[in-house]
Amino acid sequence: MEKKFTIIDEMGLHARPATVLVNTAGKFAAEITLDYNGKSVNLKSIMGVMSLGVPNGAEIIIVAEGDDAAEALAAIEETFVSQNLAK
Repeated sequence: MEKKFTIIDEMGLHARPATVLVNTAGKFAAEITLDYNGKSVNLKSIMGVMSLGVPNGAEIIIVAEGDDAAEALAAIEETFVSQNLAK
């Protein structure tokens, strides 16, 4: 399963929201990756997420695979919306 998002935070995907996303992803057994600009990182790795340097306006794709993939994607989408990070 995958879902596309557009980053709307002026600072992009910086440390604070990245930490919130990593913590959300860590609650699930599914393999969850963040794809941006031809690169893919584990969404459960703060260093991986930060290494991408995702800016404001960037399109990213979250991919979740596993038993709780649908729940994981729903929780990540809720995090993006509630934190005003992406749409």
